[in-house]
Amino acid sequence: MKQINEYIASNKNQMLEELFQYLRIPSISSIADHKPDLYRAADYVKASLLKAGVDKAEIFETKGNPVVYAEKLVNPQWPTILVYAHMDVMPVDPVDKWASAPFEPEIREEKIFARGADDDKGQSFMHIKAFEFLIKTNQLPCNVKFMIEGEEEIGSPNLPAFCQEHKEMLKADVILVSDTGMLAQDIPSITSGLRGLAYWEVEITGPNRDLHSGLFGGAVANPINVLAKMIAQMTDENGHITIPGFYDDVIEVSAEERALMAKAPYNEENYKKALALNELSGEKGYTTQERTGIRPTFDVCGIWGGYTGEGAKTVLPSKAFAKISCRLVPNQEHHKIANLFKSHFEAMAPKSVKVEVKILHGGQGYVCPTDTAPYLAAEKAYTATFGKRPVPVRSGGSIPIISDFERILGIKSVLMGFGLESDAIHSPNENFPLFNFFKGIETIPWFYHYYAQMMQEQRNNLP
Repeated sequence: MKQINEYIASNKNQMLEELFQYLRIPSISSIADHKPDLYRAADYVKASLLKAGVDKAEIFETKGNPVVYAEKLVNPQWPTILVYAHMDVMPVDPVDKWASAPFEPEIREEKIFARGADDDKGQSFMHIKAFEFLIKTNQLPCNVKFMIEGEEEIGSPNLPAFCQEHKEMLKADVILVSDTGMLAQDIPSITSGLRGLAYWEVEITGPNRDLHSGLFGGAVANPINVLAKMIAQMTDENGHITIPGFYDDVIEVSAEERALMAKAPYNEENYKKALALNELSGEKGYTTQERTGIRPTFDVCGIWGGYTGEGAKTVLPSKAFAKISCRLVPNQEHHKIANLFKSHFEAMAPKSVKVEVKILHGGQGYVCPTDTAPYLAAEKAYTATFGKRPVPVRSGGSIPIISDFERILGIKSVLMGFGLESDAIHSPNENFPLFNFFKGIETIPWFYHYYAQMMQEQRNNLP
């Protein structure tokens, strides 16, 4: 790709300053008070895309947060790439665990530290700058559309309806996404699969008010104790999830694919050391990579109730709460799993308490075939910039909207992520290495080049 490294070298300070302005916007989608910040982020994305060279950019309203759409349509005979990303970020709690202010980006140890530095502002901004390079050097080989939303971190509840309403506008040959990671800076990888997700909030109610634990303890059921026991029953001694019917639709991955997965570089001692763990845990009979890539999970994401302030308060609480999620594998239908858990958890509760399960959100898993033109173009792009062929990896994460894209728009997605496991996404001190940020900008134009080339070759071979 002509001039790409020179372009990055000449503009890197400006690129970082523009990214930092974006990172300073606290666009947290799960907290209602930050909704104005989602509009600030949308305005910034729109302005950045116009500056980069799109023909038009527009902010669309949804029932929730806005969506930015932009396009550069050069030739109707050329293929069209639809770039998807998100501008919303996760909450920053616990704030006291951050080494620097979450929305005041800093560079330390050759890394950008800020909420959204990787997920997904840093990765989405790579696409804007890669596109800008192609426009300014007159090397754009295809049509490009952008769809950048503000609700991915809460499950993209309004994006399916947006896609349905704007199917014609969003027509494309492939969707390009950078909201995933790679194995290491010297081991590029392409995400070939994503797990699905089901998410609930559970409320356990006992007495009609908090009680004195001395006067009532032993006679009245403690909702926190009940909740803890119920959660403990959700998995058995082998790490197997006990919800009836939970595994009915799970497709077992073949021995051949498991053998291919095992070839991915992995050092268990380093893995444990990075997490300050003495021992790993999970479903019996599967490796760590398999547990996080091809097997479903059950996790408590948060639990609370009673007195949690300083000092002691002898209270038997009226209520207890938990937020619970399951990562699902392809073919598990998230609505079905959500209802299976709700029915099972409510039915297993003792009569001494009342249980309410709220289904919050979910999404389907996704598998990207590794023999298609988009995947092969991505493979060539990584090879061009890293000097080695990328490894296909099934990610343990979820991007619920990806399966909806295929269902509604009829378009496959290719997942070209540049994040690292050490980037601490969703956690305090989220970061994104400068190397990865600039390597993404270098690699993305190569995908455009190879994909356009392959599509042209396919056309030329038509009878």
